[in-house]
Amino acid sequence: MNTVAVTGATGFIGRHLIADLAARGVNVRAIVRPGSNSEDPAGAAIVRAPLETPALTTAFAGAEAVVHLAGVVSAVNAATYSAVNTGGTQAVAAAAAAAGARLVHISSLAAAGPASASAPRSESDADTPITPYGRSKLDSEQALRAFPSLRWTVLRPGVVYGPGDRAVLPLFRMAAGGVVPLVGRPDAAYTFIYVSDVVRAIVAALATPPAAETFFVGHPDPVTPRRLLETIQHAISRRGVLVPLPMSMTWVAAQVCDVLGRATGRPMLINRARYAELASPGFVCRVDRLRDGLGVVAATDLAAGIAKTAEWYRGEGWL
Repeated sequence: MNTVAVTGATGFIGRHLIADLAARGVNVRAIVRPGSNSEDPAGAAIVRAPLETPALTTAFAGAEAVVHLAGVVSAVNAATYSAVNTGGTQAVAAAAAAAGARLVHISSLAAAGPASASAPRSESDADTPITPYGRSKLDSEQALRAFPSLRWTVLRPGVVYGPGDRAVLPLFRMAAGGVVPLVGRPDAAYTFIYVSDVVRAIVAALATPPAAETFFVGHPDPVTPRRLLETIQHAISRRGVLVPLPMSMTWVAAQVCDVLGRATGRPMLINRARYAELASPGFVCRVDRLRDGLGVVAATDLAAGIAKTAEWYRGEGWL
């Protein structure tokens, strides 16, 4: 693989992927939206282009593959998710097809919908997303099928964490307190995946002939909210008391934050969509196909991954 274009290049996963590809000697083309204030990723040629087909077709010219990471994970309304996640993917798919490049599209386990640790999802199960974000990611996957000449692979990671991640950072800060709220169903569980293992899955997908196939990406060991917070506490050497919050209290907070989000135009940490996720049995998937089809087994368990993340946060002054 000589030249790979990466959308979402300035994001959390994008920076890790670019560093890995550059270290392998791959020519990386980082697609950065015009007007971005983020620092350009090192090791890549920077191409400024919006998520629009004409600009992306030019940006992808000569690339053998495109990794599509750009998207939004937090928004006030469903229209934003649809415009960026679904509409943006349509533009990327059209441009990749026009440029003759294969596409590795990074979707989400949210596109599949909830599942418990006792009955984890497989790729053959019917998709039942429960949030606007999840529906937009499922729609983005379906958009690929509109381009018959496009060669594509879809990866659906669970919760991705690691150095540089801001989404899990609030949990680290919360876990540092003397009293730590434990939010969500006590029996819920989630598939987590350390960022370097996600990068390994992407690299493997780039090296495997595309076959219009979808792969869940995650560590095989599900994580409960209590275990997650206790692991974080251990990593940051804190021993606060975990206090379960009633779901009724979480529901009220979600309603209030939804109103605040609409009034301010800024996404809140909790809202009705997030409540729906917290009230579910969790989001757990099987990773057999990842192992058998791409040869990838997650190498970093939760304790090691959280410890590395905490160390990075401390080094950057985020904790």
